[in-house]
Amino acid sequence: MPTIRRRGLITAAAAAVPLLAIPAVHTRAARRLVYKYGNNLPLSHPLNVRALEAAERIKAASDGALEIRIFPNNQLGGDTDMLSQVRSGALDFFTPSALVIATLVPAAPINAVGFAFPSYKEVWAAMDGELGAFIRASIEKVGLHMLEKVWDNGFRQITTANRPIHVPQDLSGLKIRVPVSPLGISLFQALSASPTSLQFSEVYTALQTHVVDAQENPLPIVQTAKLYEVQNHVSLTNHIWDGFLFIASGKTWYRLPEDLRTLAARELNAAGERQREDIARLNESVQVDLQARGMVFNKPDPAPFREMLRKTGFYAQWKEKFGADAWRLLEKYVGQLG
Repeated sequence: MPTIRRRGLITAAAAAVPLLAIPAVHTRAARRLVYKYGNNLPLSHPLNVRALEAAERIKAASDGALEIRIFPNNQLGGDTDMLSQVRSGALDFFTPSALVIATLVPAAPINAVGFAFPSYKEVWAAMDGELGAFIRASIEKVGLHMLEKVWDNGFRQITTANRPIHVPQDLSGLKIRVPVSPLGISLFQALSASPTSLQFSEVYTALQTHVVDAQENPLPIVQTAKLYEVQNHVSLTNHIWDGFLFIASGKTWYRLPEDLRTLAARELNAAGERQREDIARLNESVQVDLQARGMVFNKPDPAPFREMLRKTGFYAQWKEKFGADAWRLLEKYVGQLG
């Protein structure tokens, strides 16, 4: 298992809870089970820090009956590759953005409707409430299992190489990388940009070679992926809240004895809640760090962007695609959108 170096605020945030607090699991497993967990983030990201802690606790509490090995930073391929692997059972756990699995589970990325969530208060009420339950049920139908707690990826911001984004018109014709997702493409097309879908593993090189001139991601990813080396401006648009869905392959999750499933779910969900706290603390410092590395920040008013999405029919289009029931649950937490 990889060793994670804890640095800065992540170090303080990632102090492990004593293993003595975990009751031992007495499983009938006849052999030691080794499960693989893949993701696209560097080892220093709070997701991997907390996932490693959970894996250590699960192994200790099960007396070694279940070991989860982490493969970070696209070691097992890009998001599309890992999604295929987790569907087939070749990979046991995967934490995609909901945008990544949109083509498989159309309801999954409803949290990523543009300019929907005004703050984290509404995000966690929705994702820990009825909207999250709706997404989990939709994912279960395609043979995957989603754990209860969504891990935080953060509000997505736009970074650019040549100009800041102040108003929607600044996006006109901008070559911007978005995840491989119809919703992300639709959002930026509605805002008159020129979106290009790329795997995250390709983003740095695409920005460096000007295949695209902009991208959008939460600030901790801008920092950990060193995108400040190839981007100059950060516009704090908060245009999408994005989370990591902790997905298990249905083919291997339900092969686990019930006590091991209970243990794994408990520890991974608890780790997810701690990771949310890590991201909240990290967001307080990451802007200062990126400014020190030369990035220039601005904060646009979201109202003109939201109004443009109404006028271009973006909200009406996605209400129809997600369906009335899903849209009703979204608007229950964020208010009327379109």
